[in-house]
Amino acid sequence: MSSLNKLGSVRLWLLATFCIGFLSLGFTKLNDSSMITESVRSDDVGGELIWHVKAIHPEGYFLDVKAIDSNGNQYDLKAIQNADQTTLMDIKIIMQGKRIPVKILQSDGRFMPVKGITKNGEILDIKAINLKGEILDVKGVGHSGNIIHIKAITKNKEFYGIKAISPTGKLNDVKGVKVIKDPIESSINGVLIHAHVKAISQTGCSSDSFIWHIKAIHPEGHTLDVKAIDGEGNIFDVKAIQNSNQRSMLDIKAFIGDALQLPVKVIISDNTKSAVRAIGDDGTLYVIKAMDKNENLLDVKATSRAGNLISIKAVDKNGKEIGIKAISPEGELNDVKGVKMINEDLEMELNGVKIYAHIKALPQ
Repeated sequence: MSSLNKLGSVRLWLLATFCIGFLSLGFTKLNDSSMITESVRSDDVGGELIWHVKAIHPEGYFLDVKAIDSNGNQYDLKAIQNADQTTLMDIKIIMQGKRIPVKILQSDGRFMPVKGITKNGEILDIKAINLKGEILDVKGVGHSGNIIHIKAITKNKEFYGIKAISPTGKLNDVKGVKVIKDPIESSINGVLIHAHVKAISQTGCSSDSFIWHIKAIHPEGHTLDVKAIDGEGNIFDVKAIQNSNQRSMLDIKAFIGDALQLPVKVIISDNTKSAVRAIGDDGTLYVIKAMDKNENLLDVKATSRAGNLISIKAVDKNGKEIGIKAISPEGELNDVKGVKMINEDLEMELNGVKIYAHIKALPQ
């Protein structure tokens, strides 16, 4: 974001409009004419929209971002829009017709390596290439809560932001995303993963408030409280937590007493993937409900899915769905959504409970 801040909003709009016509021209080649390059059009392919992945120079032009194998062959990175949402999109390497995942690897170094991982466990470097053909490292450079900032790094240690750019000039940030606190998120083909790499919506200024309210917003313009309820009928608050200066992805927690904060997830239960529950350290489940002004309880469920995102709704007795939001004390709103990081139904197991999706507060 630091490079974008040097551009006025008008200049950025003009830049995106001007450059988008040139994005399909390909990439900057290195001098080695023997190496293989593969390039993919940003276009609507089989119902999917392919976004470019580029680094943005402070002077306003784009640098190619490529995956490079051990032989120096280059492959495109793309963001894949496979549904009618652009809030959270996969980043993939297009390699010989296959889509290779891009991840931040577990590392003890100052900067975090961003790599592609093939099916046989081969590691592909992710690099930016400037106009002189020089190769720049692409690394995770710092955490902001669940988000890891990914930058291209010059030899002078200047940072260039990495963006996903649609064919029409829309921009998303390319970020590392963590959904659990452990340093090791998962493993892929024998490689330890620190974080996923996704294209996420850009956001404006973050709120100054640590705790955001979780509410269902009725079509008539009033709000319903969203609560966690234990087996004895005790009622607890559900909140979003902004624990850094970013609001791209906020944790949703059930506040049990003064000190205990429990994760809220979509679980797999009775062969369904719609139940929303808070999960205790011993696997105890807390039902999540919306409560109207008369204290009538509405189910809170996962409903439809659009790519990596799952709608989370309060559902009344007539089956009418009501959207759920995170609302800061200053009046900023984020959507409350289920988030999938992998394609399989079973995302993970948490305290013996099978998890279908994480629940987070994301920009609208």
